[in-house]
Amino acid sequence: MTSSIHQEPALQPLDEYNQILMSQVHPPDWVNPQPAACYDLVVLGAGTAGLVVAAGAAGLGLGLKIALVEKSLMGGDCLNVGCVPSKCVIRSSRVVADMRSAAPFGIEPPPEIGIDFAAVMQRMRKIRAGISHHDSAERFRNLGIDLFLGSAEFVSPEAVRVGESQLRFKKAVIATGARAARPKIPGLAAAGYLTNETVFSLTECPRRLAVIGGGPIGCELAQAFQRLGSEVTLLHKHAHLLDREDAEAAEIIQQQFLQEKLDLILGCTLEKVEATAAGKVIYYRQENGRQENGRQENGRQENAVQTVTVDEILVGAGRAPNVDGLNLERAGVEYDARRGVVVNDYLQTSNPRIYAAGDICMNWKFTHAADAAARIVIKNTLFSPFGLRRSKLSSLVMPWVTYTAPEIAHVGLYESEAREQGLDTQTIKIPFSDLDRALADGEPEGFLKILHKRGSDQILGATIVAQHAGEMISEITLAIVTKQGLSAISGVIHPYPTQAEAIKKAADAYRRTLLTPRTKSLLKFLTRIS
Repeated sequence: MTSSIHQEPALQPLDEYNQILMSQVHPPDWVNPQPAACYDLVVLGAGTAGLVVAAGAAGLGLGLKIALVEKSLMGGDCLNVGCVPSKCVIRSSRVVADMRSAAPFGIEPPPEIGIDFAAVMQRMRKIRAGISHHDSAERFRNLGIDLFLGSAEFVSPEAVRVGESQLRFKKAVIATGARAARPKIPGLAAAGYLTNETVFSLTECPRRLAVIGGGPIGCELAQAFQRLGSEVTLLHKHAHLLDREDAEAAEIIQQQFLQEKLDLILGCTLEKVEATAAGKVIYYRQENGRQENGRQENGRQENAVQTVTVDEILVGAGRAPNVDGLNLERAGVEYDARRGVVVNDYLQTSNPRIYAAGDICMNWKFTHAADAAARIVIKNTLFSPFGLRRSKLSSLVMPWVTYTAPEIAHVGLYESEAREQGLDTQTIKIPFSDLDRALADGEPEGFLKILHKRGSDQILGATIVAQHAGEMISEITLAIVTKQGLSAISGVIHPYPTQAEAIKKAADAYRRTLLTPRTKSLLKFLTRIS
């Protein structure tokens, strides 16, 4: 074994749970192994995509020699600064919301709800540490994988260097992920700001919080922090939150935010940020004049430079691929600083022996997308001799969820995308106000939309708005993948009462469209003679 100097990532606060996490995903005393003469597979990055590729290849039992390289924390964003911590914090915030809205259910909420923000974050750290063994250095060493902690750089089209070690490979996979994009706003860096990489280190709730970006990340965290006690101002460059989502779905979220007293500054351009004794001052213009304020109207004027003063700024606007320092030119790998590594539909780079997967190369920046792409890479690198029977990224049917309250879940095409493809479609919409269970739950504001091909039961896409929409979308995803239409779903018994019954109702609604006047006449005739 040879030692290798590697930078130990900083985790704050360094309590018992973060120490457990560190011992699992970046052990301070880790000693990198002596490299093999040549590896069958070298994987750069131990986030979701890299871990799935490495573990999947090692688990085949073929005796492959595999190396995995990680410069920061194993588990990547998902475990450390993404899915796991955010959903823990969101869960705590939903408890607060449920308590505040208890009166309609016959439960008298307390006059004041005590929120222990430090305990909320400690719970998150405890859960994160408790599941970190799944992504641990020890686990992957036990799988027979050579784990190198440190920064990797290509030294040739067939070798990378980690510290003083050189790893030669037959095949390699780039899975170095992405990071929060840094907006080029004058004064922002000097004033200081949070991203998803630092916000979960907080132990005190900011009294006034500005969130830059009204996409999924910005909306999820803005709502959570508002519920946990911050006065949140959300600034978004477009005229509507979640502007890439179904417009009706996004409108429900926007109205919910206003009900919860979030201050929404929409259609704005940020001019600069200044740090003052009163706080961090954000200067902005509202180009289209639209603004909605859940707390108060404060006389904002169209196009005039206006300000909002906060204690902390959270940037949740976009992702940037981690291509810096990889020396991809030496490997003959084409890349773009904004889009990441360039791959074909088989996830192969311009160097045919090097593949990529996950946020580094894909528009779908989700954990489950990285997992699915990693499985494609395993097949295409190890089980497609001479390029035969390779799997394609474009063949994936990708669902996703925005974890606001209510949630928005989507799969397949939007109506606008179908039009662009020249498809003639119809939409079936089931309001949740028509669902007995949604009424019993006090959650009638959602809906289900299913887009299908006109004159056919073929499902092209679906959007669900519900408190647990993410738990419901998989039935429709399965139907699309297995080419089961609405007629098949109509024949499936759904438990009553459930909110997922909306899917059955949509399928039944399609079946009723088959009862044309001619069909009804035939049925009348058959009933007379039967």
